[in-house]
Amino acid sequence: MKITLEIPDSSLSITKERPHEFARSLRVAAAVKWYELGKISQSKAAELIGCSRIELFNHLQEYGVPLVQLDVDDLERELADSRI
Repeated sequence: MKITLEIPDSSLSITKERPHEFARSLRVAAAVKWYELGKISQSKAAELIGCSRIELFNHLQEYGVPLVQLDVDDLERELADSRI
């Protein structure tokens, strides 16, 4: 699917990226944020970016997003299961 966004020229000058690089940066930022929010999985984030999961892990690290997303309830379940 192709989606067209209108971006002010000044946005490109801020990042000093070419249009295709800027588009990829937007996809990376969206995928990383949606993964961080728990809206998409690692595999879907990698698919959206068009990269491998290893490359996704590098993007997550660049943005300071933990590789594993657990909330308190998930963590408590994991700890309880490991004690059995």
